[in-house]
Amino acid sequence: MITVEEATVVSEQLVEAMQRLVPQLSRSSPPPDAAALQQIVDSDASILFVALDDEAIVGSLTLAVFGIPTGTRAWIEDVVVDEKVRGKGVGAALNGVALARAAAEGARTVDLTSRPSREAANRLYRRLGFVARDTNVYRFEL
Repeated sequence: MITVEEATVVSEQLVEAMQRLVPQLSRSSPPPDAAALQQIVDSDASILFVALDDEAIVGSLTLAVFGIPTGTRAWIEDVVVDEKVRGKGVGAALNGVALARAAAEGARTVDLTSRPSREAANRLYRRLGFVARDTNVYRFEL
């Protein structure tokens, strides 16, 4: 059975899981070490959720919640499910918990981005009720 919980402690298990999961999400970003994970866990603006299958971490999602002049906003970032358990509801479970938390924090909307090549993820987001927005996404590299 899949359960989702907020990561509040940076354990060896969490570090090892992120070493395994992040490369499945991005080939260009190195996995976070314990210090980087501690910054995420300690941040008031981000909430790191992990999905557990029994005791093993099989997925993660980061929810960013922040206030701006037009209200409280929330973004879902870096959703990754271990390739060994994809298609078993892990992504839906992570998103469900994140959406509930965003609502509890006062956000009226939750945004995310997903590359078109991630077809299964895009189907999941549409099934969960996310709607594609007609907008441009820009990035400035520092």
